[in-house]
Amino acid sequence: MLKGFKNFVMRGDIVTVAVGLIIALAFSTLIKAFTDFVVNPVITRLQGGRSMGLGWQLGRPGNRSTYLDLGSFLSAVIYFLIFMAVVYFFIVVPYKHVQARRGQVVFDEPGPLKTCPACLSEDLPEAASKCLHCASEQPPVSPARPA
Repeated sequence: MLKGFKNFVMRGDIVTVAVGLIIALAFSTLIKAFTDFVVNPVITRLQGGRSMGLGWQLGRPGNRSTYLDLGSFLSAVIYFLIFMAVVYFFIVVPYKHVQARRGQVVFDEPGPLKTCPACLSEDLPEAASKCLHCASEQPPVSPARPA
């Protein structure tokens, strides 16, 4: 039973989805901080001040809702960067190592890309025989000639 659970957890798509959700959570914190501490005070100032930290008072002194709080926003940016470093070094790197030992490649760099001559999409794998977007036939890739 534990072997089945281990195989389920170590599937590439499960970990990829989990990392994506973690990144989304951290990014949502960054976005919330930006809206709470930068956008909201500007909007509140348009409706109708003394310094409360790193930032500017846009309205009457002491009115927290019109304070452009850059300190809190910078804190959220730092939190985001630290959180992503932790995710990368404590989840992604060990997971890549374990999967490499199992003979699987995960979180790999994408291969060479080419541009579709019909629709000009620039994200086609070099070996593609049909375009992902317009389904046009792609010219065969000529092998590289040694110089």
